[in-house]
Amino acid sequence: MANFPPSHYPDIGVLGEDLVAQWLQSTGWVILHRRFSCRWGEIDIIAQYDGGAGDKGTRGQGGNPSLLSPNSAWAERPATANSTQHSLLAFVEVKTRSSGSWDAGGRSAITPQKQAKIWRTAGIFLAQYPEKADYSCRFDVAIVYSQRISKNLTGVTATQEALATSSVAGYKFKLQEYILAAFDSLVDNG
Repeated sequence: MANFPPSHYPDIGVLGEDLVAQWLQSTGWVILHRRFSCRWGEIDIIAQYDGGAGDKGTRGQGGNPSLLSPNSAWAERPATANSTQHSLLAFVEVKTRSSGSWDAGGRSAITPQKQAKIWRTAGIFLAQYPEKADYSCRFDVAIVYSQRISKNLTGVTATQEALATSSVAGYKFKLQEYILAAFDSLVDNG
């Protein structure tokens, strides 16, 4: 078997982010940035949802709060009373993993240190775009599973229903879980 150079293999993380960005757009979000970075770190996706006051409901997928549609929950930091905007910013961390990953499908990789980096990076984004500083904000995590597509794949496998799927570059991707407001505690910025 030939050993191909690293550039020959697809960037699985980017392909997972592509799936999440497409899914967010299909649910009414506008992607503002992909891989926004500064000296503090990087945010995979920054998305904006512009809705009216009636969009603050709790419509969900199967009643599970961790699988609510992304336009259904608003952040703990509401827009100011003087704001005419009813916009929400989502800072999304995407974790793309294969089924046998060691870190609980990417959940274990969202450490307090990683949260602090994303929190600080979001602050830099808001400083660079002060017109968005009064928007409600939240930090979401998307869990994407990837699987190499085998040409000899036969049989039936039972899997949990995915929010979105795609097949690219010999891999199948499933957006398995979208966790709203995943950073459930305040991060010490000190």
